[in-house]
Amino acid sequence: MLNRILITAFLVLLPYAAVAGPFDDGVAAYDRKDYQRAYEIWRPLAQQGHASAQFLLGLVYDAGTGVPEDDAEAVNWYRKAAQQGQARAQYNLGLMYSKGEGVPKDYSLAYKWVNIAAASGDQSAAQVRDIYLPELMTPEQIAEGQRLAREWFAKHQQQKAK
Repeated sequence: MLNRILITAFLVLLPYAAVAGPFDDGVAAYDRKDYQRAYEIWRPLAQQGHASAQFLLGLVYDAGTGVPEDDAEAVNWYRKAAQQGQARAQYNLGLMYSKGEGVPKDYSLAYKWVNIAAASGDQSAAQVRDIYLPELMTPEQIAEGQRLAREWFAKHQQQKAK
């Protein structure tokens, strides 16, 4: 249920200047509750590297809307979108690591991803990073998560410079 709310919130908050065409057709299909059609539209876009489509496929697999629920497949799509800087995917990927859903539980990786999302301005990620995760983690795990986030930022800053 929470993932359906996240999908709906993401779709509502999409910028109106979003890429017109197939992606928007997928949004319209999802809004009509034609989840299978939305999936059929978004999957080729996601395979071509469309970060928002990748994130939405992650949510679709996470919630089981239009496809069988599959945490490992959700993580696969979240990761692809997260690597491209999609903050909501980074946040969801961090949550998956914190719970061990679709991946082995790893608080340092959870911290890395929610920290990156929080740095992009995601307030939910900031709360998870600052309140929820520290209660579960050792200082060493937090330091490792911070190191991993710094490495990610350094790598992606270099890629942007090229």
